[in-house]
Amino acid sequence: MSRRLHIEVFRYNPLDPNSEPHMQSFYVNEYDSMTLFIALNIIRDEQDPTLQFDFCCRAGICGSCGMVINGRPGLACHTQTRDLPDHIVLHPLPVFKLIGDLSVDTGTWFRDAGARIEAWVHNDHDKFDAEAEEVRMENDLANEIFELDRCIECGCCVSACGTARMREDFLGATSIARVARFYLDPRDERNEENYYEVIGNDQGVFGCMGLLGCEDVCPKHIPLQDQLGIMRRMLAIHSVKGILPKRVLEKLQHKGCCHESH
Repeated sequence: MSRRLHIEVFRYNPLDPNSEPHMQSFYVNEYDSMTLFIALNIIRDEQDPTLQFDFCCRAGICGSCGMVINGRPGLACHTQTRDLPDHIVLHPLPVFKLIGDLSVDTGTWFRDAGARIEAWVHNDHDKFDAEAEEVRMENDLANEIFELDRCIECGCCVSACGTARMREDFLGATSIARVARFYLDPRDERNEENYYEVIGNDQGVFGCMGLLGCEDVCPKHIPLQDQLGIMRRMLAIHSVKGILPKRVLEKLQHKGCCHESH
């Protein structure tokens, strides 16, 4: 027998001076294979067309439908209602600017973060030659880079980050993993000093409290904490190169902690 779901949704329109933050209850009859995305569309189609939430692909690719589901950031399209209790409480993702109800502006945050970490391949080539042959690389290395390039910018990891929720300037694990992606890329000619200037501070690798919330909620299961640890250790070693004896640095650099293939 199908359940009758009680879905409690945060409602607030910051552009309406008469709007006040509050929770509103809706009731939906559950059926097999129902996702939270489908339930929200039923509410908007049949009960309240003013309900705001974002979606696009419905397949966990675009990252648009990120929200806090019973206290945990996640994707509505990835969430089966059968995996939730019959009382579901929904809030917008924290950290990001609220547009209305469950809709937030993740795009501005990720665009600004991308500019801060200079998320593009850096080299001394004067111009791009469209006729030139592609730069080749080994399959294993290409797969390592792809593993870090699967982020869909849903914002779940940022919302689950204790540091990001306390500090607006923190780049978050997703930005640091993206820096690691360029550190692996042989086409990027930046050195350790260049990377240190970008993320070697408490806004980057040294600001993480290690709560593991980011990796715990990532819908694509990207190894965010592994990459943060690798980059933090690499940059920490770089920062003491002029202090520690060379033999000690060589031992530290060969502990399997750094992307030695770069």
